[in-house]
Amino acid sequence: MGDTKKTYYITTPIYYPSAKLHIGHTYCTSVADTIARFKRLAGYDVRFLTGSDEHGQKIQRAAEAQGITPLEYTTNIVNGFKALWEKMHISNDDFIRTTDERHEKVVQELFTKAYEKGDIYKAEYEGWYCTPCETFWTEQKLGENHTCPDCGRPVEKVKEESYFFKLAKYTDQWLKFIEENPDFIQPESRRNEMIQFVKQGLEDLAVSRTSFDWGIKVPFDPKHVVYVWFDALVNYISALSPFDGDGELYKKYWPADLHLVGKEIVRFHTIIWPMMLMSLELPLPKKVFGHGWMIVDGTKMSKSLGNVIDPIPLIDTYGADSLRYYLLSEITLGNDGNFTLPNFVTKINADLSNDLGNLLNRTIAMIEKYHDGVITKCDDMDDLDRDVSALAVQTVKDFEAAMENMELNKAIKSVWAFIGRMNKYIDETMPWVLAKSEDANDKARLQSAMYHLAEALRIIAILVSPVIPVGAPKIWDQLGLAGFGEATLEDAKTWGGLPTGTKVVKGEPIYPRFEIPEMVEATPAEAKEVVDTSNIPPLKENITYDDFEKLDLRVAKVVSCEKVPKSKKLLKFVLDIGIEERTVLSGISQYYEPEAMVGKKVIYLSNLAPKKMMGIESYGMILSASDWEEHLEVTNIESLPAGSVVK
Repeated sequence: MGDTKKTYYITTPIYYPSAKLHIGHTYCTSVADTIARFKRLAGYDVRFLTGSDEHGQKIQRAAEAQGITPLEYTTNIVNGFKALWEKMHISNDDFIRTTDERHEKVVQELFTKAYEKGDIYKAEYEGWYCTPCETFWTEQKLGENHTCPDCGRPVEKVKEESYFFKLAKYTDQWLKFIEENPDFIQPESRRNEMIQFVKQGLEDLAVSRTSFDWGIKVPFDPKHVVYVWFDALVNYISALSPFDGDGELYKKYWPADLHLVGKEIVRFHTIIWPMMLMSLELPLPKKVFGHGWMIVDGTKMSKSLGNVIDPIPLIDTYGADSLRYYLLSEITLGNDGNFTLPNFVTKINADLSNDLGNLLNRTIAMIEKYHDGVITKCDDMDDLDRDVSALAVQTVKDFEAAMENMELNKAIKSVWAFIGRMNKYIDETMPWVLAKSEDANDKARLQSAMYHLAEALRIIAILVSPVIPVGAPKIWDQLGLAGFGEATLEDAKTWGGLPTGTKVVKGEPIYPRFEIPEMVEATPAEAKEVVDTSNIPPLKENITYDDFEKLDLRVAKVVSCEKVPKSKKLLKFVLDIGIEERTVLSGISQYYEPEAMVGKKVIYLSNLAPKKMMGIESYGMILSASDWEEHLEVTNIESLPAGSVVK
């Protein structure tokens, strides 16, 4: 039987190798990759294309300045593109270069076809040209200051023999197509802009140059090279090798389902490209979506401002999943997105480490502790169980609907709401209390709670896989499941897919917490508080990282607190440490009333060996801080000066 899967062809722009890619390119490609991964998850036969746009006067000038050939210049940079996409776990099926022979062949074929049809003709061009944008401009569009409307830089007056494409000829056909296909240009604001642009009047487009030679030769007039935009746009078809053999890839995947582009090049993709295809009598793509710009600390990224963010140090420090998650969850597709490092770190700490990471860590630890790591399949036992199993099914529906509508951040929020609900479920079921009970009903309730947590994580792992492709399979592995690459969206739609007898495999935390970088102005020297440091104790001798890593510090909540009889200093605490309760004695009676401690959160050293004091076994230690004037704080260390000792 043949392959009956529905196909889905998605493309990014082909990026211009005039410099290294920045976080804006990373955002666009991450969006495309997430959509491609989702479509595969939903059962589609996906073709995902990205690439590089390597011709034009700007490239030739840059290469000459370095004393190398244009191909050497672009190859060096394109290798960096590919390395970045590998670091970001981008799952593209193809990478097209406009210097590829396969691309050159298709450009020449299509240019010749439009010429033979009479839609390309030779004339002399005299007008204005923006080299950085590789764009021709009429006097009317430039205005009085003669700067490029797109980038704001000066344009050059050029006069040369050129071939022209009859762009204006297709105005009415284009307007009719847009009226009949209102979703072709998205979001709607971009659609309205393009309609107004076309209605103002179009001039025929110069599609060849003779003032430089770095480009694809016009086959019937080789002193001309094909204008970079006519050349570049064809990549979406040339990557499918329409003239090789029977053109199987082209027949299977064209027309493209989605061209994802930045808003600054929407005009080329929604006006020039469709009109070229109309001339060539080829099907038009189904949708062009223009995403917004990446704003850094409130300002558009610009080399001149020096605020262009290199994604590689971010990936090396925080991981690809963290960068992908932040960009996709924080930005509404189509709008501009603001990036600040403190917000980024705060977000990934809260969502990846605290919410998802802790849910996984607590669940696996409890299953190991209470049931020797073995999961027993259980049906809903009460309203709490019915609530979470029903919410799981609804979450999958909400996620799928949002992804189909390209509302990526909304899809992610629906999953994280479910993650939050499951963390609350732990607090509501209190497995550590059930584990202490000898009652058969409580034992059954504990097994049910463990199953519901593990089954929720199974579904979560599937849903988050398009967004965080590194962490998702690790969740699957810790649940003791195999074959993550075979999981589909259908597998997430039915509650109860986790088989009984599955044995969990405890692993390292999948998302560590990071220190939030400070973005504040330094306090002027004259305004700094003067502190007498003469009584600060000297620093102790150095220890190794191995020594420090042995300490297991946790946040714990005080469940109860009372004075220890016959002791002047000791308070007896019962602490909730998430997976169980612990009894700890602490010598802070002279500083705190027991009643005042209940409900507070403290820092707790959890792996200090138990010790008996006053006939009571104390397991671990509550950390406090004290200064040289005998002030002590357990829960409000901000009130103490720098140099205070943590003990």
